[in-house]
Amino acid sequence: MAMIRQSCISLLLISIISISVSANEPLLTPTPSLLSEQNINTQQQFISEPVVSPETALQQQKSLLWVKEVADDLSSIQYIDKLAQLYASIAYTPIWQDAFAATELEEQLRIVALSRVSSDLSRRYSQLKHYKLANDWRQYDLLATDTLLAYMSYIENLPKFGRGWLFGTGIDVPLPLPTKIQTGRLLDAIDNNRMRYFVTSLKPVNDNYNKMILAMQTLEVSESEHWPGFYQQGIIRLGDRLKDPDSLITILERMGDITEYDADRMRTSQLRSLTIPLSLGVKTFQKRHGLKVDGVIGPKTRYWLAITPKERIRVLALNAQRVRLWPAEYNSVLIVNIPGYELNLWLDNKHVFDSKVIVGRPSRRTPLISSRVNSVVFNPYWNVPKSIMRKDILPKARRDRSYLYRHNYAVIRSWNSSEQIPIHTIHPSMLYAKTFPYRLRQKPGNKNALGLYKFIIPNDNSIYLHDTPAKSLFNKDDRAFSSGCVRVENADVLALILLNYSGVTDQRFYELSGRKQTKTIGLRNKVKVHLIYQTAWVDDGGLVNFRDDVYLYDKVGGGSQSDQKYTSAYNH
Repeated sequence: MAMIRQSCISLLLISIISISVSANEPLLTPTPSLLSEQNINTQQQFISEPVVSPETALQQQKSLLWVKEVADDLSSIQYIDKLAQLYASIAYTPIWQDAFAATELEEQLRIVALSRVSSDLSRRYSQLKHYKLANDWRQYDLLATDTLLAYMSYIENLPKFGRGWLFGTGIDVPLPLPTKIQTGRLLDAIDNNRMRYFVTSLKPVNDNYNKMILAMQTLEVSESEHWPGFYQQGIIRLGDRLKDPDSLITILERMGDITEYDADRMRTSQLRSLTIPLSLGVKTFQKRHGLKVDGVIGPKTRYWLAITPKERIRVLALNAQRVRLWPAEYNSVLIVNIPGYELNLWLDNKHVFDSKVIVGRPSRRTPLISSRVNSVVFNPYWNVPKSIMRKDILPKARRDRSYLYRHNYAVIRSWNSSEQIPIHTIHPSMLYAKTFPYRLRQKPGNKNALGLYKFIIPNDNSIYLHDTPAKSLFNKDDRAFSSGCVRVENADVLALILLNYSGVTDQRFYELSGRKQTKTIGLRNKVKVHLIYQTAWVDDGGLVNFRDDVYLYDKVGGGSQSDQKYTSAYNH
């Protein structure tokens, strides 16, 4: 009987051999001669292995061999078991019959490829384009499905690993299968002929993403054309002669900083110097790049003028992926964009406040954080972290014995004690990192490094927002000076707004501000806080903005923020 059953199965397999890409026929059914092969490269680490009946095992083996027979290059396929299971469940019919769904997947993959965060997804995108051009629809269908699983896994794992992948490390490991919930959604979309809607749903539900994609498409037009270089050295001010005015005009025109009409007028007039209309275009360009808006062409402006559309497209594509990590809606949220050196606050969907900020210097980076503002501290003490005490303060105290007095530092016995040690009793030989047994605390007041207001945002890095007495630093274009925490220029206004939002009156705020005592006020309405890192975005006026990559996160291998060892030492 066993021999008769095996013969019937073999005859059945022979009868369904077919190669087709039509809507109703299978792509390819394996030949019986392959059924004896045992060494199939599978991804068993991603699936469980329940006990199955002989009939089911035979069907699984047949499905696996189908994948092997169809695949032109089996090494390019990762999820062999899942593909076999999936195609068997739909009788080996093609999945990508909807051209819209296929095109949408390719476009989303193209953006990831341009960002250069995943060599695997970039390779897959290139292979899909190759198979499409070659009209090899069997290979296309199989690879597109396998690639969709990889792309779904990428999106699903971004919340956990994105702060490494999108900030310098890239993705250099195979991705696991998507969860059962996600693969279930995919099967449901296939069964109900809704693949185009499923693939479209994988894009970020974020208006910023769509704006950046449109900006990239505009730049891609310029990328196909010759990009002029502007190489004139020195400082070029209003009225100064230009060696190559046409190159400057062309760059500003293509970047959208002067209109095509104005550019044609400048060329027709044979402009030879930095005129007022051209200087206005330079100012617009400077504003979009976070530079000093003075219309003067110096080293920083010249640097940004030299950035090609190709590189700008890559940075935009990378930042388009980053928006997946940030909030899509601004109900009540405070956002600090680290490379933008700016804070913005929305309450009840209204933008109510913005301020310049100072962030951590590259050696003490401000980490990416999602938290809430729990409380506001009036006249805070500053418990000086050990690293800052040892690296910054003790060397100054050795050179100047009055330094600790003049800056209102108190020497405290230990972190577990509040006993003060008289400064005059400390021998100079003890003012070294290895021999200093105490801790430092700075008293409240105008000289306190935290200023008059501190905003508590619970996190594992002891990072917070605070005021600062060093207001002059906010006048600088580049403001990465702190030891990790975020200094807010208009901290008093921020404190008043947040307290008002929690029901604290103006009178109570000014009463507490006028006192010298330290007082912590908990917030009834705890506003969400996100410290983010965007080096490119499109503003409300439709202008594309770029900023310096202060932490080198835009460069693959530049150093992921998740690799930084942020401790309580970096809290100033």
